[in-house]
Amino acid sequence: MILLRVLDRLEEVLIASLMAAATLLIFVAVVHRYASGIDLLFPITSAIHLSWAQELCIYMFVWMAKFGAAYGVRTGIHVGVDVLVNRLDPAIRNKVILFGLLCGALFTAIIGTMGAKFVLGLVDTDQTSPDLEIPSWIVYLAIPLGSYLMCFRFLQVAWSFAHTGELPHHDPGHVEGVVESPQAARDLAAEERAR
Repeated sequence: MILLRVLDRLEEVLIASLMAAATLLIFVAVVHRYASGIDLLFPITSAIHLSWAQELCIYMFVWMAKFGAAYGVRTGIHVGVDVLVNRLDPAIRNKVILFGLLCGALFTAIIGTMGAKFVLGLVDTDQTSPDLEIPSWIVYLAIPLGSYLMCFRFLQVAWSFAHTGELPHHDPGHVEGVVESPQAARDLAAEERAR
């Protein structure tokens, strides 16, 4: 399962890197925009052109969203309305959940295939993005790659659910790297027992 851990880590690094780069680029572009009006303080800003920054940020956010959706399936952070599903008999509930996961896999496989056909059709053209002038197929490659990864994550969760009966769960109160004090852990355990 080393391959899965590498894929998990690659997914996380890609999302975090795109988010950080887009945030930094937006910050620089905004500072540049407001500093360019003050040529006495920042004379170099008039020589630097960042007209491409907005386009690049849009592309980075699209890629981040496509891979972030796959991450959301893997970690269980997608919003779901499961009030009715949770009221079902456990045997029926499990079948409904498994059916939903497989429908998600089918849908993302279809989107990935349609996206792949679209990208393959763009490869032979000379279409480029307006400001960056990079081939359009590179921009749209996020659709098949992100969709196929999301399909894989749906299948991964479905396989795990079929064998363990457990779905990935996201605790919104948990923060990676923060260690609770022993007293806070005891208080939380006591509170859960009281429920």
